Amino acid sequence: MLRFALVAAIALPAAVPAAARDTGNPLRVTTDSIAYCQELAMRVVAQPGATTEPVRSLTEEGKRLCATGHVRTGIAKLRRALRAAQPDG
Repeated sequence: MLRFALVAAIALPAAVPAAARDTGNPLRVTTDSIAYCQELAMRVVAQPGATTEPVRSLTEEGKRLCATGHVRTGIAKLRRALRAAQPDG
């Protein structure tokens, strides 16, 4: 049991991505939930290209999928919409 505790104490910090460890940025944990669907939809609407195609249709389809219980697929559509709505940088 002591060996397991020592291995866990050594291995767990290494499992945290370097970006979160080195810069002090907290990890962002997301879940496949209706609340996350709504958060993504609000983030899409706040983008400058939110009313253009295909962003508008991806957003509507993502919201519809989430509302009908297909949360993972809806989140995927909303993420695509968010990427498409963001200005090229």
